[in-house]
Amino acid sequence: MSTPADDWRRLDRRTVLVTALVTAGVLLGAAVPVGVALAGRLGTGGALVWVPAAVVVLTVSSAGIDYVRWRRTRYRVGAERVSLHTGLLLVKERSLARERIRGVDLTARPLQRLLGLVTVRIGTGEHVGGDSTLELDPVTRAEGERLRRLLLERAATGAAGSHREGELTALDLRWIRYAPVSFVAPMLGGAAAGAVMQVSEWAGVQRRVIAWIGGLFRDTPVLWTVLVLAAAAGVAGVLGALGLWVEMWWGYRLERETGGTLRVRRGLFTSRSVSIEERRLRGVDLVEPLGVRLMGAARLDAIATGLAEDDKERHGAHHTLLPAVPRALADAVAADVLRERVAPTGAALTGHPRAARRRRLGWALWAVLVPVTVMAALGALLAPLLLWTALACAAVFLPLAVLFALDAYRALGHAVGGAYLVTRSGTVRRSTAALERAGVIGWTVRQSYFQRRAGLLSVTATTAAGAGAYTAYDTDASEGLEFAAQAVPGLLEPFLERAGAPDIPVHRS
Repeated sequence: MSTPADDWRRLDRRTVLVTALVTAGVLLGAAVPVGVALAGRLGTGGALVWVPAAVVVLTVSSAGIDYVRWRRTRYRVGAERVSLHTGLLLVKERSLARERIRGVDLTARPLQRLLGLVTVRIGTGEHVGGDSTLELDPVTRAEGERLRRLLLERAATGAAGSHREGELTALDLRWIRYAPVSFVAPMLGGAAAGAVMQVSEWAGVQRRVIAWIGGLFRDTPVLWTVLVLAAAAGVAGVLGALGLWVEMWWGYRLERETGGTLRVRRGLFTSRSVSIEERRLRGVDLVEPLGVRLMGAARLDAIATGLAEDDKERHGAHHTLLPAVPRALADAVAADVLRERVAPTGAALTGHPRAARRRRLGWALWAVLVPVTVMAALGALLAPLLLWTALACAAVFLPLAVLFALDAYRALGHAVGGAYLVTRSGTVRRSTAALERAGVIGWTVRQSYFQRRAGLLSVTATTAAGAGAYTAYDTDASEGLEFAAQAVPGLLEPFLERAGAPDIPVHRS
């Protein structure tokens, strides 16, 4: 029987089953090392009694607690507010005004997918912690879709334009070639090595593992041993990065729904659905991590209002519209997303003065020469080996630092193109942000003593969307101020008239 829209509803009762199965799985995984450790103290028979008993008791307790949570939790969608009532001893009732809701995201973990359940996260995007979100965990998939459509139906009066609706782009398995060159691969390789040592310690065989590895390389020079172990960790990292990419982006689709809502769907084991109203969109950020950029690729992030910091921390890449893809495709999707004929991220940018290059070269040299000099001094006083180490570090890291500094300088640029201002910077992580000029709410002009001597300054556009600030670093002083004044006419002019200000040089023709 259907229920009126303003009636209280319960979560799905199968949440108790999900909790019991997840808890049992975690406890069974932990039972093996715990059982091995207890067997040494209580004997095999004692371990076989106490460990299963503990698993059963903890599983039943966890399921019981979740049953109480289910019984005491209910929600309703009224004409003006969405409300959530929960709690036993401490009863809480929270609500969000429907007009302030900015996102309804659906997530389904593997067990939930098997049972046809989803977790619904309703948020306003305000920076006020948990009070800006309501989480319904879980409801049926049909109920989650109903809530998503119902709470975002205001978008029906949203953006209109000539660009197509429906699917904008979908998964291409060839994109997986960019996964191994991401920074995730070396991190996962190191994590794999650490996991081997940790698990061997739990099992009480860490010394045997170390002795076995030492035996394999008994007659191998130290340098080759280090290289082989690093290569093994690298292979593990690459395999891990490929697996993580498949889990995150399998089934990926970017769609524009009727009424002006962008929807990203992805995930192999854990499915995710993220919706962004186009009226919240203030631009896009074309992100090129170093390895991905060397392969001519980039990913696309949304610059949108209502993207709170706690959302970023809890949901990771949920503001990413497109994984790493060929740069030309990323620009094409950016144009589709912004309803533009040509992507502003591909605009010709104004370069920055050579003084900006000198600053970056100076930073790079200081970053290398200071520790190398300290090491050399310690070598002269304590151990000659440190002198050779300092020399080797200087030979390796000085050229790298110079290359990174020159690349960072080449990345600098800014422009005003149509309805957007564009800033670019970064080398390890290059970012080309195209921000809607109407979304700029203020400017911050910074000029240090050294910048003033070099005739440079940095101008930052502040906005309520995305990262909140987008900066053109080390621009020519007059060009930077002209860029800000041209991007948002009338916002900076009152301050430019105060030409006597000592910290902001103003040059008039």
